[in-house]
Amino acid sequence: MIDKPVGPTSFDVVAKLRRAARIRKVGHGGTLDPLASGVLPVCVGEGTKLAPFLLDADKEYEFSVRFGAETDTDDAGGAVTRTADPSAIDAAAVERALAGFRGPIEQVPPAYAAIKRDGKALYAYAREGKAIEVAPRAITVFELELLRFAGPEASLRVRCSKGTYVRSLARDVGRVLGPGAHVTALRRTRSGPFALAESRPLDEVLKAIAGAQVPLVPLAAALAHLPQVAVGDEVARRLRAGQRVTWTSLGNASGPRVRILDEAGCLIAVAEPDPADDRVRTLRVFGVGGSQKPTADMSAGVDEGARL
Repeated sequence: MIDKPVGPTSFDVVAKLRRAARIRKVGHGGTLDPLASGVLPVCVGEGTKLAPFLLDADKEYEFSVRFGAETDTDDAGGAVTRTADPSAIDAAAVERALAGFRGPIEQVPPAYAAIKRDGKALYAYAREGKAIEVAPRAITVFELELLRFAGPEASLRVRCSKGTYVRSLARDVGRVLGPGAHVTALRRTRSGPFALAESRPLDEVLKAIAGAQVPLVPLAAALAHLPQVAVGDEVARRLRAGQRVTWTSLGNASGPRVRILDEAGCLIAVAEPDPADDRVRTLRVFGVGGSQKPTADMSAGVDEGARL
């Protein structure tokens, strides 16, 4: 887990780690804007297969909002597009506005987003001065609370589903209140099962890599937000060989998606039931060996890897 600093993009972080560790297969499990900091899951080697499931995980953020101005990026890095007097806003008004954004809602992504339209990111169109209409997306805001209000600024915490844009949330709350708003600071405090307390600053991880040793999170632990089921040697062998097994052979499997472990606690696969029959549909299958260990010798490179 990397505690990303403000400034670099998520890709910049991945590139630094790739160069430092001399590992070709490195990726991340959830983009953070350059102006955002906090939990950034980074996957290496075999662990890059985890990325889609990390993207699906719930996230938690703490962020600051300034009322009275909108920007073209919906954060402090953009150009101001509208201003209005925010003096009528107080903590009670913010609390009332937040109530309308809890639970399942629809949200329009910001103009400056990495979402693709005809193979081109929205931010690329925005930089060209082209307005692209984007349909609202269904998201879920599980928790949204006001931590502090000191007009015209407020600090908030949100726990939300995948696909949620905190910048859009701030923008929309500001519009409900009237004078508009934008994000001035954003920190991701949790991504799936991993909290900020378990993350390490980028510089610290780079120093550890230079010292030829860095802790890695085991593959199975990286998906702790998914239900797990352990299977015997025969089922494990068949799954790793790409053979089909029945869902009932998993025993007490529950949930629409599970992580399957062998008797040693190593991750075999992420799977779901096949709607056509009683068989297991594997979404990803994982190897054995170094990829399952909590630490790895970076001096030799990590061909299998797990997660930083």
